Amino acid sequence: MTQQLIDILHQENCSLVVQDTKGEIRMFFKKGVRDLEDLLDHEPSFLRGAMIADKVIGKAAAGMAAFGGVREIYADVMSRHALPLLEENGIAYSYDTLVDQIVIPVGDTRCRLEEIVAPAQNAKEVVAMLRHHWEKK
Repeated sequence: MTQQLIDILHQENCSLVVQDTKGEIRMFFKKGVRDLEDLLDHEPSFLRGAMIADKVIGKAAAGMAAFGGVREIYADVMSRHALPLLEENGIAYSYDTLVDQIVIPVGDTRCRLEEIVAPAQNAKEVVAMLRHHWEKK
């Protein structure tokens, strides 16, 4: 992981930074996994082989990144539940803080997306569960 992506993540106060295989770097600012969702839906080729730096990577984001073909991930905060998906898909990863679960700051409760994808066995199931959840909304 290049320090440049991590620096951009912090200096620009964005939620996600992606560098594609051609070297193009883009910043994203939506909450949660919405930027990953948009990329999977509209620009999947941008993720394939990319490096990403993110504020938070839980199982939901890890599954989306793996499904999208990301090759390397850095997170300020990473959930232990993300690690098996990253390892199974050969994604190099690093983090600042490893946590048992992703929690929502208000109310100190477990992130709803983490609960939704908890039963998923692989990246494809994670994405399918998330899409099903969003379709119901």
